[in-house]
Amino acid sequence: MFTQIVVGYIPTPEGLAALEAAISLAKEGGGHLTVVNTGRAGNYADATFASAEEIDSIDLQLANADIPHDVRQPTSGLVAADEILGVAEQVGADLVVIGVRRRSPVGKLVTGSTAQQVLLDAGCSVLAVKAS
Repeated sequence: MFTQIVVGYIPTPEGLAALEAAISLAKEGGGHLTVVNTGRAGNYADATFASAEEIDSIDLQLANADIPHDVRQPTSGLVAADEILGVAEQVGADLVVIGVRRRSPVGKLVTGSTAQQVLLDAGCSVLAVKAS
């Protein structure tokens, strides 16, 4: 059972899959869920930075499900992996949930990978979820 769950959320199928998995685990174990959404490499105009309406919808969904939670949109300008890992450390997370997508080896080499950094650097368990 996980008591402190952090999920990296972006408004994509992979982000939604990660959020759904984290909600399921929080319901199952009664854990606290922290949702982290940030812009790509500090760019808050990027589509990965969820709108206020999306954030309000997530907050309402979690409240209606009686899941203790908080939703964060850090604006420090750090890359997403650093934001997720920082929040995980702050809250003492015992699980981080992230969405992953299939990428070519060249794509990974050229652009790096938030998921890869979280998987390698997290101080707790990490659940990587694919969109179905």
